Amino acid sequence: MKLVEQWQYDDHVVGRRILLYDSVSSTNSLALEAADDEGNDGLVILAGEQTEGRGQHGRTWTAPCDSSLLMSLLVFPPDELCRPALMTAWATVSVADTIRDLTGLAPTIKWPNDVLLRGKKVCGILIEQRGGVVIGIGLNLMQTREDFAAAGLPDATSLYIARRKRFTPLTVLWPLLDVLDRFYQGMCRHELTPLEQRWQEGLGLLRRYVTAECHDGEVSGTLRGLSFEGVELDLGEGAICRLSPESIRHLTPTG
Repeated sequence: MKLVEQWQYDDHVVGRRILLYDSVSSTNSLALEAADDEGNDGLVILAGEQTEGRGQHGRTWTAPCDSSLLMSLLVFPPDELCRPALMTAWATVSVADTIRDLTGLAPTIKWPNDVLLRGKKVCGILIEQRGGVVIGIGLNLMQTREDFAAAGLPDATSLYIARRKRFTPLTVLWPLLDVLDRFYQGMCRHELTPLEQRWQEGLGLLRRYVTAECHDGEVSGTLRGLSFEGVELDLGEGAICRLSPESIRHLTPTG
């Protein structure tokens, strides 16, 4: 593991200090090591390659060297913001907005933590907490269809596949940090509405018939309400089910 370069983004919270490594086991693991010290608030760790990258539910995340934006950021938000659903929405919306700005395409969000382009996964998010909150982001940039076929990932895509244009990690990093920081500073001022609206739009599930897979079972109904405060399903015949976003593992359209 070699530190290649470092920068400071003085007018930002997110990206106040940025460290770029050639190869690491996991950017999230490095960020977690720094998560007990609030002096590391806003730290961003990047790597050209991960040898033990982690995904949701214990899955692995691998990518050819320099083919993806592999980063983790560490923040120490106010207690009321330390919610997995809120932190995940912040990351997914920020990535989706950055992709839209860079490509002109319209990404969607798949509950809870994936960003899709044309129905295929282009980015995954992993939230972990130990003192501070660590947000891991793996965004596919330059992989080809052949790369994904060889890795057994037919449902994955990259910005290169979508646009036939070269995207380097650093050309994507700077606009992404701008979006992340703008939303984060708004959240810290209790301005959650812009993020919540973009999250709702990205998911595209309101008024659709959906199935919520929860930790204790499944429930299906028409999605009548979707906010950071709760998810409301109309079960028919006047029955309403209200769930917290954190209780839902998957929320998928079924009709």
